Amino acid sequence: MGTPDFAVQPLEALVNSGHEVTCAYTQPPRPAGRGKNDRKSPVHIHADALGIPVRHPKSLRSEQEQSGFASLDADIAVVVAYGLILPQPILDAPRLGCLNIHASLLPRWRGAAPIHRAIMAGDDETGVCIMQMEAGLDTGPVLLRGKMPISDTDTTGDLHDRLSKLGAELVVDVLGRLPECKPQPQASEGVTYAEKIEKAEARIDWTRPALEVARHINGLSPFPGAWTDIQGERVKILRAKPEADSASPGTHLGEFRIACGSGSVAVLEAQRQGKRPMSASDFLRGTALPDNLF
Repeated sequence: MGTPDFAVQPLEALVNSGHEVTCAYTQPPRPAGRGKNDRKSPVHIHADALGIPVRHPKSLRSEQEQSGFASLDADIAVVVAYGLILPQPILDAPRLGCLNIHASLLPRWRGAAPIHRAIMAGDDETGVCIMQMEAGLDTGPVLLRGKMPISDTDTTGDLHDRLSKLGAELVVDVLGRLPECKPQPQASEGVTYAEKIEKAEARIDWTRPALEVARHINGLSPFPGAWTDIQGERVKILRAKPEADSASPGTHLGEFRIACGSGSVAVLEAQRQGKRPMSASDFLRGTALPDNLF
């Protein structure tokens, strides 16, 4: 049960490890692109290619959907970034319950955007937990966890790909030795919530300290993309690292280094409207930055 790219590697890993995937549940096709034609989710596309039956209900709350799910007679459900609430009858239907692949070190960063929030908060590490699902929001006991460091220049896109691979490996490991995996209750201390990312958060505030600005930029890359206004054009800044140089906030110090409230950030990747992402050096070949972005 999953929807975005993050769920594709786990799906493929389950198939490649010899498990019988009886069905894939995913979000319904959505209008996308200039023509606003319905587009299948990444999981839907990959399940079709693998010959796996696909279901895409808008909700799982009806008795019809719940009885249809139960009729699969599944041993277990693997859930990863599905996007729908699982009512109790769905959680109870598989013989061994539902396992969730969650991209954080629970109980830190329960909720919708754990990868973004970990980078934005300046966490040194993150990881994946394989969790036995229950009615609460990411509150279930953990069967297995894997850790991963976060570097100063890691973006959400970077971690997304590595954590998806790690989640795939961990869930196959758990399923291969399920009887000996003992669920461990989550600690009651250290609980944080990863609120959904809102587009209103994306504008860069150059008056903040450089370390915070760099984390903000990297945490929102590639989506929705932190942005700044450069001579009337909204430009996305996609990767940055903090530097020690300082000046008035918004001052261009040369080579796409921008002064912040304290320190500065070196922009490593940027994207103009309607263009592809490019390195800072490529960006500067076609754009002359003003002395100050304000």
